[in-house]
Amino acid sequence: MPAPHVSLPPTDRVLSPRTGWTRAHWEAVADALLAGVAPYATPGFAQYRLPGRGSWSGIVCDGLEGYARTFLLAALRIAGAGGDVDPRLVERYAAGLAAGTDPASGEAWPRLTDCSQQMVEAASVAIGLHETRPWIWDRLDPRVQERVVDWFSGFVGARTWDNNWRLFQVVSEQFLASVGAPYEQADIDGGLDRIEDWYLGDGWYTDGDGRNFDYYNGWALHLYPLLWARIAGDEDGDRAKVYKERLTAFLRGYVHFFGGDGAPVHQGRSLAYRYAALAPVWMGALTGATPYAPGLTRRLASGSVRYFTECGVPDERGLLPLGWYDTFLPSTQPYSGPASPYWASKGFLGLLLPADHEVWTARELPLPVEEADQYTALPVPGWLLHGTRHDGIVRLVNHGSDHHPPEPAEVLADPHYAALAYSTHTAPQSAPHAWERTADNHIALVDADGAVSRRVRIRPLGAEGRRAASWHAARLPGHDTAYRIGTTSLLHGPWEVRVHRVEAPPGATVREGGHALAGPERPAGHTGPYWAMARRLDGLTSAVVGLYGWDETAEVARDIEANAFGPHSAVPYLRSPAHPGGRSLHVTLVVLSGDAVHPEELRTAVEVSVEGDAGSAEGDDATDAPAVTIRFPDGTELHA
Repeated sequence: MPAPHVSLPPTDRVLSPRTGWTRAHWEAVADALLAGVAPYATPGFAQYRLPGRGSWSGIVCDGLEGYARTFLLAALRIAGAGGDVDPRLVERYAAGLAAGTDPASGEAWPRLTDCSQQMVEAASVAIGLHETRPWIWDRLDPRVQERVVDWFSGFVGARTWDNNWRLFQVVSEQFLASVGAPYEQADIDGGLDRIEDWYLGDGWYTDGDGRNFDYYNGWALHLYPLLWARIAGDEDGDRAKVYKERLTAFLRGYVHFFGGDGAPVHQGRSLAYRYAALAPVWMGALTGATPYAPGLTRRLASGSVRYFTECGVPDERGLLPLGWYDTFLPSTQPYSGPASPYWASKGFLGLLLPADHEVWTARELPLPVEEADQYTALPVPGWLLHGTRHDGIVRLVNHGSDHHPPEPAEVLADPHYAALAYSTHTAPQSAPHAWERTADNHIALVDADGAVSRRVRIRPLGAEGRRAASWHAARLPGHDTAYRIGTTSLLHGPWEVRVHRVEAPPGATVREGGHALAGPERPAGHTGPYWAMARRLDGLTSAVVGLYGWDETAEVARDIEANAFGPHSAVPYLRSPAHPGGRSLHVTLVVLSGDAVHPEELRTAVEVSVEGDAGSAEGDDATDAPAVTIRFPDGTELHA
């Protein structure tokens, strides 16, 4: 497909047989993004006030965000070209530094204060200044340098939020140290020491206390420590060696998050950053910490940026809107302003590699999902990934990430963390009117008035091979009683079998939904006894099939403007009759596939054997009994 809104050079199918992209394509996209924001600069270029919904930090801070995040992209472009770029690009961002730090300019940036959004943006400015030192910092008027140092000094001894924000202070104060300005070594050491508390193994950090697993692991918690080492000139130091080892461990599984079309799995917050998901991939190549062959690194990275570019990103204005493709505010957070998506700049770190680096000169290699079906267990976050070669879809089965602070803090469920599954080809129903029903990829209790329980705190019980399990306490709105629902997921090809051991009050209905399909056209919906299915015009199909414990009732829920993938969406779901109270067992086959799906045949082809009584288990045993065996058509048996 052509790129709708970006002018790209000719493809090279010899060097890049999978994507056709070369370094020149990356430079073209970077240039297009930088050109797109230029008309929105304030007169002195200190702020970029982009159109769109403002953040909770206000217009001036949003304008600083526009400068800082696009400066990071400009810095990578400038440094990657050895300064051989349009000189107006250098002049523009140098002028912005002068005006942004001048209280009399009318465009001055807000001072750095405890836990202020300015801290986030300062880190991007610090990285940009370090990478462009010969072309910008070293050529600044000494009075401007002094003002920049004075602005950064607000970090010294200041308090940040106790999560990835600690690292913004680390890199910013390390920049102060690198230019001979006052800084506090305790702030740097304290931030780096703090992330040790969040490292849980196998390359995975939680972002702060709790089970906060998402892309911040890659575009923040792996990224900034190695950027710190780069600024400190300590890339071979003891800390850096540990960070590289952890990044290598993380990247071994990370390649499985990307579909054959280049799309990353749609899970977690701040998804409007899009290409930023590539930051750890490029950091691995920059530091020699990657487990990937050079041709695989470029295939993964080029495929992902190409995916968004072909889907209309940036838009016809040349801007990155708040959404996945175009603007979709329900998938954003209140801290996101119109320039927030330009953290996508982190995805261009590869431009720091010289043009003759083997990542740019090696022939592309296929992604794992392009060669064979893949099963990847990630025990730390409690995830299973399964990708299918024939359609390039990657699905993430979630039994461990809920993005909640530790107990006893009260929590609210979030559609980007609470679901049982996510994928590269679907997004959760996140608009409030659809999220209220909580239908897609959820097992829920529904009362007589239609009120629905939510999957809030996820209690992981392990992920290994093709099996993962967890339980959660389901509460109906307005009721204090918690009902335990234990779920085990078993994977086979494009199929996920979910075995639910449910506690429920008398009269409640048990309901289970599959993946939400969305797009510009209304998906077709089909139902039959014990099954429901939605299909898009391109053949992508989502289906649920009741294998055990379900009533014949099955439906397709439809919504408008509920999903980041398009205005029309549909969710197939199953529903039980009124529950007698106590314990019950429900087994569901969940399908997301680019191939034809025949639910009637699947119901008889996938066999379920149950040993024991669903009502007999007590306490923790409620998640383990009765024993369930699933036998697939090819003879494979899996146990729950």
